Amino acid sequence: MSDSTTVARLTCADKTTARRIADVLDEMLEAEDVACGSFEADDGSWHVALHFAEPPDPAALRALVAGVAGDAAAAALTIDTVAARDWVAESLAGLTPVRAGRFVVHGAHDRGRLKDNDFNIEIEAALAFGTGHHGTTRGCLLALAALAKRKRRFHVLDIGTGTGVLAIAAAKIFHTRAVATDIDRVAVAATRANARLNRVGPLITPVHAPGTRAPDIQKSAPYDLIFANILLGPLTRLAVPIARLVAPGGRVVLSGLLTSHAPAARSIYGAQGLRLERAEHLEGWTTLTLKRGR
Repeated sequence: MSDSTTVARLTCADKTTARRIADVLDEMLEAEDVACGSFEADDGSWHVALHFAEPPDPAALRALVAGVAGDAAAAALTIDTVAARDWVAESLAGLTPVRAGRFVVHGAHDRGRLKDNDFNIEIEAALAFGTGHHGTTRGCLLALAALAKRKRRFHVLDIGTGTGVLAIAAAKIFHTRAVATDIDRVAVAATRANARLNRVGPLITPVHAPGTRAPDIQKSAPYDLIFANILLGPLTRLAVPIARLVAPGGRVVLSGLLTSHAPAARSIYGAQGLRLERAEHLEGWTTLTLKRGR
C-alpha cells in the first residue's frame, strides 16, 4: 500500500446535506480502494471527505460531484495528497463519540469522557473504515442492542468487518467468540489491533476472505448471529451461503442498504427462509434483522 493517499474534501451547509452527499457518493464510488464519509469539525462545520488509495482523475471526480451536489460544490472541492497515517489519525481525532443503545464508539481522545456502565468501543487510527458514525453501522449496533435484551449468547460472524466494530461489540456484550471477515487485508489487521485494544482479542478471529468459503468461517458454523454490513450487490450474491451458515432460530442482520433497496433484500433472503423481525431506518439507510425458523 502507498505511504500517501489522496483526500478530496467538500464543505457543506449542514449535517443533513453532508450526509446525503456522502451517502450518494459512497454508493456511486463502490470500490475497495475508495472510502467516503461525512464528519463535523471542531468549529461545528460539516464536511464530506473522500479517501483514495490511488490518485483519481480530478476532472472525472469533479464531474461526479457536480452531478450529485451541483457545479458550485464541484468547483469548491479540494484535492490533496497527504501521508496515509496522518489523514486517518486526523479524521478520527475530529470525530465525537457516537452512541447506539448502550454502545459508545469513540477515539482515544475521548477516553476521559466515558461512563463505566456503557459498552465502550475504542477505534484506533488505521487504514480501514467503520467508526460507528455511519447510519449503517449504527443501525447494526442498535439491532445488536435489541438482541442482547433476550439474555442469551450468540455465536457471531461479521462479514465485511472493516475496523471490527460489530464483532467487538458482540464479543463485549455476549462474552462470546466472533469470526470477523473482510476482503481487505488492512481491515483484517485493523480488526485484530482494535480487538486487542478493547481487550477482546482472544474472542475475535479475524479472517481475510472474500465471501464465506474460507475454512475458518466454515469450521465455526453454524452461527446464531451473522452481520453483513455491505451493499445490495454483494448481499444478493451471498444470500444462499449466508442462509446455509445461520443456525435454526438464528438471526441475520443486513445493512449497507439504501432504504429503497431494503424490500429487494428482504425478498431475496425471504426466499432462503429468513423472515423480517426488525427494521431500523437511519439517515436514508435501512438495517434489517431477519430470523431463520426452527
